[in-house]
Amino acid sequence: MYGANVPGESPGGPQTQGRRPGYANHAGKLSAGEALAPVRLASILSLTRQGIFFAKNACMPALIKELQLKILNAVSHALGQCADVEQALDRVLKILTLSLATTKGAVTLKIGEMTLQAFRGVDAGETKDGNFPGDPAVIRRLRQPFVILKGEAEPILLDQRQAGFPGKDRIAGLGIPIIHHNSPIGLFSVDRLFSEEVPFEEDFYFLSLLGALVSQFVSLGREAQAREKDLRWENLSLKARMAEKFQQISMIGQSPALLKLQQLARKVAPNRAPVLLLGEAGAGKGLIARLIHELSPRAQLPYIQVDCASLPEDGLAGEIFGYEKGALPGVSRGKPGRLEEAEGGTVFLEEIDRISPALQARLLKLLQDRTIEPLGASRARKVDVRIIAGTTVDLGERVKEGLFRDDLYYRLNIFPIRVPPLRERREDLVPLLNYFLDKVSAEYGRRFYFTQQALEVLRNYAWPGNVREVENLVEHLAILVEGAEIGLKDLPPHLFPAGAKTEINGSESLSRLKELEKREILAALARHRGIQSQAAMELGLTLRQIGYRVKRYGLERLIKKRRVR
Repeated sequence: MYGANVPGESPGGPQTQGRRPGYANHAGKLSAGEALAPVRLASILSLTRQGIFFAKNACMPALIKELQLKILNAVSHALGQCADVEQALDRVLKILTLSLATTKGAVTLKIGEMTLQAFRGVDAGETKDGNFPGDPAVIRRLRQPFVILKGEAEPILLDQRQAGFPGKDRIAGLGIPIIHHNSPIGLFSVDRLFSEEVPFEEDFYFLSLLGALVSQFVSLGREAQAREKDLRWENLSLKARMAEKFQQISMIGQSPALLKLQQLARKVAPNRAPVLLLGEAGAGKGLIARLIHELSPRAQLPYIQVDCASLPEDGLAGEIFGYEKGALPGVSRGKPGRLEEAEGGTVFLEEIDRISPALQARLLKLLQDRTIEPLGASRARKVDVRIIAGTTVDLGERVKEGLFRDDLYYRLNIFPIRVPPLRERREDLVPLLNYFLDKVSAEYGRRFYFTQQALEVLRNYAWPGNVREVENLVEHLAILVEGAEIGLKDLPPHLFPAGAKTEINGSESLSRLKELEKREILAALARHRGIQSQAAMELGLTLRQIGYRVKRYGLERLIKKRRVR
């Protein structure tokens, strides 16, 4: 599209001699890399008409009309091609300085908390003395086109009712506000667009068109960001719903207590409110915290678990909130804390009742202001994390005892969830045992199973260590046993009622001997085609003794079948 040159340039490249007077001070070729797709002039005029302050001069020479069209086209291409705002603004200024009489230009945008700027031919001193305003505070003040006279630092506002314009020889710069939804979001200023021969009104008119294009670029960018954000949240929500199906393997069991627990996790997951998990050690608070994270829109962002009981106070403060260089003895470099590392995600603080009053105050500030202050830092930092806290004690009682801040407790206790111990959901024990057996079977490359007698003992056990104790037991037994079967003799004594282990071991040993005797008799009878006398001779038994055992083990029918064969 852009093989053609803009007025004032030669086919061989930029020209500095022989250009058409009045229309271009600099010339340059607009490369295809700076163009993406043309924008119709009718669309541009429709887009910018309400923002233009000066009437278009109907007598403008045809060459200027053609030049303006080509510049608008090139600018629209540059804006359409760049996703980076500052890079796009720089390309716009480059087009102006290459194609028009412009030697200096500046664009400043204030978008939310960000200030974006682009400069061409402007040094830092000129942005400070007012010739090319770059201070975001000026944006809120300059809501009309303005000029900056030579030797003056303060911009002079112009409006439609002003009778005339200063001569171009008195102008150091001119500019317009960039308006978005009736609010100023930026400034676009240049030293000039056209040379002395072109009326000053044309500079303002064309600068208004350019400013309107930049405004539309920002508007489209914001709409694209909003759509992208909506799509991202929809995508995360969809992934969360899909994850819910696959998370069932982690939440083993179908007891009413477990189903209610999962329902509460699903209910609180989409929100950003803190969650307080209450329950005994090993009951699965960490698993519930992870489940809440996986079912939330934060699922694709970090999940970090911190055990507050595992570190001393200073170490824990640095671990959670981070520290600056020299903040701790012997530390020569700073380190971000877990809260910063989990930006956008979830942090699970296990054993929250163990943190000191000083750390409680820091955590309260995070929940109130969403800010943290690393150790040794001079100012606070914004963070976006969800806090899930876990405890094995009654925090309400700790508050009464003066050991835990009441304001922090109320912040954490917005949505408490009690994780029931395993003894309150015994229906889930066998599925849990099978799950951990499958896990160790895959790890050790052989299958394991519990005998019915062993399962009965496990069902009657109280499991004070909850799910964690089940997992540890299965792993211990997988290492201990030689074969696949895990029977009564393999179970640790503490699983049995007092004195029951010896009695059970004796009865099981007797049972095993009987089973061994039965197998030997069957094998001998098979070798002798069911003839008891020959089998008895081989085994060293009398005919009466083997007859007694055949009857005892119910082998008569089997012997008859073998004789028939």
